[in-house]
Amino acid sequence: MAELSVITVGGKGSSLSSSSVYAIANGLAQLRIDSSALNRLPSSSSSPLNTHNLGSLLPSLPTVEEYRASLVVLLSKLLSLSGSPNIRTVLPVKIAEALNSPDLKLESLDLTDEEALALEKLKLSSALYAICALLDHQSAALSTVSDAVAAISCEALKADVAAFNLIDSGDGHAAKEEIGVASDLKVLLNGSKLVGKVEIEAISRIPKIHASLREQVKSVHSKSRVELNSGGKVVCAGVVRTALLPLAAALWDLGDRSLSRAKMNVDGVGSENLRSSLVALFEQKCPSGESLRGGFKLVSQLVFEEEENYDNFAHEVNVLMGIVWKIVTWEAITAFMVLEGAELNGKKSEGSEVNGGGNVKVEKKSEKKKKVVLGKGTSVILQLIKDRLQGKGGNAVDSLGLLGNWVEELISFLDPKDPEFDSLLNRVKELVESNETRRLPKLPKGTRDFAKEQMAIRKKAFSIIEEVFERHGATALDTPVFELRETLMGKYGEDSKLIYDLADQGGELLSLRYDLTVPFARYAAMNGITSFKRYQIAKVYRRDNPSKGRYREFYQCDFDIAGQYEKMGPDFEVIKILTELLDELDIGDYEIKLNHRKLLDGMLEICGVPPEKFRTICSSIDKLDKQSFEQIKKEMVEEKGLSVETADKIGTFVKERGHPLELLFKLKQEGSSFLENSASIDALNDLEILFKALEKSKCIGKVAFDLSLARGLDYYTGVIYEAVFKGGAQVGSIAAGGRYDNLIGMFGTKQVPAVGVSLGIERVFNIMEQLNKDQNQTTRATKTEVLVSVLGDDLTQAAELASELWAAKVKAEYLVNKRMSKHFDRAKESRIPWMIIVGERELNEGVVRLKDIEAAEESIIPRSRIVEELQKRLSS
Repeated sequence: MAELSVITVGGKGSSLSSSSVYAIANGLAQLRIDSSALNRLPSSSSSPLNTHNLGSLLPSLPTVEEYRASLVVLLSKLLSLSGSPNIRTVLPVKIAEALNSPDLKLESLDLTDEEALALEKLKLSSALYAICALLDHQSAALSTVSDAVAAISCEALKADVAAFNLIDSGDGHAAKEEIGVASDLKVLLNGSKLVGKVEIEAISRIPKIHASLREQVKSVHSKSRVELNSGGKVVCAGVVRTALLPLAAALWDLGDRSLSRAKMNVDGVGSENLRSSLVALFEQKCPSGESLRGGFKLVSQLVFEEEENYDNFAHEVNVLMGIVWKIVTWEAITAFMVLEGAELNGKKSEGSEVNGGGNVKVEKKSEKKKKVVLGKGTSVILQLIKDRLQGKGGNAVDSLGLLGNWVEELISFLDPKDPEFDSLLNRVKELVESNETRRLPKLPKGTRDFAKEQMAIRKKAFSIIEEVFERHGATALDTPVFELRETLMGKYGEDSKLIYDLADQGGELLSLRYDLTVPFARYAAMNGITSFKRYQIAKVYRRDNPSKGRYREFYQCDFDIAGQYEKMGPDFEVIKILTELLDELDIGDYEIKLNHRKLLDGMLEICGVPPEKFRTICSSIDKLDKQSFEQIKKEMVEEKGLSVETADKIGTFVKERGHPLELLFKLKQEGSSFLENSASIDALNDLEILFKALEKSKCIGKVAFDLSLARGLDYYTGVIYEAVFKGGAQVGSIAAGGRYDNLIGMFGTKQVPAVGVSLGIERVFNIMEQLNKDQNQTTRATKTEVLVSVLGDDLTQAAELASELWAAKVKAEYLVNKRMSKHFDRAKESRIPWMIIVGERELNEGVVRLKDIEAAEESIIPRSRIVEELQKRLSS
């Protein structure tokens, strides 16, 4: 037997860990009290001694493991009371001796009243934090092991693992734990040829369910680490409840899905005899779904108990942990039997053997060896299990008894108390950590990479947007990604703090562009342009906090009309373009909120806001779509110096909202405050022209006249608008714009009036991607029309035929491979509709086979006519 390690407690600056508590509680380590801790305690006391039954003063827990763990925690907390002159060395020494003895005897002991009181005070906290420590240690191990077991099940079930292809969204709202689980599963399954065939819900939900466990493991660990070393403070049961109830829920979900996979694994065992024997053992020894549900139900009920009974609540969470461990162990057993059961059954014709490269060799009497390739990680784990089973019950499972021996050995191997368990756990961690992608650079927050499917959606959207812009006579413009800092400053109000400044380069102070409007105005002024209808699709940069649908680097799609035109004509056309864009992008229901900056200024003047505060108050009002008016009122009064009366007056106006012509009629009625303000009268007259034009163009139904819309940017002078998505995805504003008559003049000698709109394309992409997901639509990443499939290894045949197709403007790819299945897999994966198949027979006969993948129809075409024939079919 290996010599037990020794764990020292009570040393100066030392801390008690959950792993140490677990090891001592399960007899995996001996305990030693640091001599310095004992030296701080008195050996005697002047207080009177009374005989006490220690059993009544110590924690009372249902299992030996929990009881021993509670004594470890109690001992540590007693040693932390070393400043007390009435805690003698005899008490911690007796507890340590009991923990190191096999029978755990703690007899009656003469104690001072202070010692008895200290034990009574620490009784509940020691019990609770001891179980927390056990759960902390076990849940961390379970999180790692359950990932590895699930990976083996993926191969046993030949499951589709597309759900593991998760990508960081870059907006600060990525499910990081889900991405981490998916990444680890991909590492373990890397190179596997067994996965990717069958869609199974219990597999596709692995990232979400295992991520939930990871999150709760971190929470329990954080709280356990603090509470184990919090000295002799009184327990706060609420801390335990908030940590353990979510853990129990995560365990329930994990166990439920693991049990589902285990049952499917049993059904997948190839040998009928082996399967029937395994079913008998599974039904006898694996916890049922009813026991899992009962365990979680009991935990849910006990959480409402009085705080002094919380040790029972924690105990039942520990019981639930044990149930889930057994289920995950049985998932491992059943998955292993699917992959290795035939060999264990002693049938070489059906057998398999894992070699170091991860190949399973299957031998049949009359056939050549057929290789089935396992994942590089899963093959190592299977080999570890086989090594453990070596010599345990022979190499054949011909009876229930022998199979039982194997099962018992596997149950022992996956038990955290087993001496070899840590080596298994560390090997799994090494496999995952060896993933070279973990050493690669990471993306900065607020930025994203886009996979091929996402790029297909983006290219489609950009083409629609460009077509709408060009339909209205706009020409494209591009400007530098950075500008002189002086060009950008002072144009964005309070948002100027979000401008990215660059390091001084050669005496120039530069900044990344914040939007596309200011660079456009700078371009127009530089080139003396007085009339221009332009569009630009480019990236902009904001030093913002990433959030859902909000990035630091993102595309904007801008359309602007600059120059002298009929009154409100450009304003009408820009809003009309916005409705066309959102209709043709087909993202669902939306609304365009509209206001007028002069009307807003008139409102502020009527309410008594000083002119120098117009812009800063507009910035506050602009937040009304995200905050309540009470919050905005507090900001205007406490931070920006408005009186409460003025803020309340603003509140009565910004609540006005409705159909454009109806609300306009109301605001123009006799007695309206707006008719007493010249700026407001001009605005109302402008809006009447605009609304009537929008009504004639049949798009006014998408517009809402909203006096709370402020648009915080300083350069707006007239109509302002903002499009909001009204569907399920919460993405906020998807487009915005307005009139800015003075911006171009800020850069030059001429004032050139202008109006524009900017589409927040990143949020639109989010909506489009979510719609595809909700409708179970898959995006085809390539436009390839035909796959040239050359059976063999002659590249020249592929080069000749593919080049003819490319010359004819046919979108084609080629593949040279001897195995027909490789060609079909490639066509299916890329969803290529046609295949041209060329093998030795076709070469000899001067023909090719043209296959329609979807219709599963095949035609023989003369080699000389294939390009012409394919073009004909593609155009039909």
